[in-house]
Amino acid sequence: MRHEDLLAANCAIGRTGAVLGERWVFAILRAAFLRARTFEDYQRQTGIARNILSDRLARLVDFGILERRAYSQGAKRTLHEYRLTPAGLDLYPIVVAIMEWGNRHTGLVNGPPVELVHRTCGQVTHPQMVCSACGEPIDAHDVEPRRGPGQAEPAPAWAPAPAPAAS
Repeated sequence: MRHEDLLAANCAIGRTGAVLGERWVFAILRAAFLRARTFEDYQRQTGIARNILSDRLARLVDFGILERRAYSQGAKRTLHEYRLTPAGLDLYPIVVAIMEWGNRHTGLVNGPPVELVHRTCGQVTHPQMVCSACGEPIDAHDVEPRRGPGQAEPAPAWAPAPAPAAS
């Protein structure tokens, strides 16, 4: 199966992987959560070649994860910034979970390179997954997958949002 074919899979993980599973996407998301805004911010924070970065940013915009906004208009060109959309902000727990996994399992013997400090209490925090119904912490042993309503009738393939009409 080709990577793009996953967009038509009746599987949330497969569809998500088709967009987020490309090389460099998590480096771009990390930069976005670390407040990168301009193309130059993303390039400086990730080190990605400009042509590849341009392609990946456009794909994340197409799939509604980033929004491209004009922030300065000059005589020669308009400058744009890339901001997380609500769908992009929903990826925060995933990015944090990957960071936490990396802190524990990738040989960072001197401790984590980044710690998360909860602004409300000022303490270093390690976010955890909890049940949305009862609030108890959960892991893979505490849940049972079952067929959902979308199992019987697959959804159409996921595609990028149509570009807005030029005005």
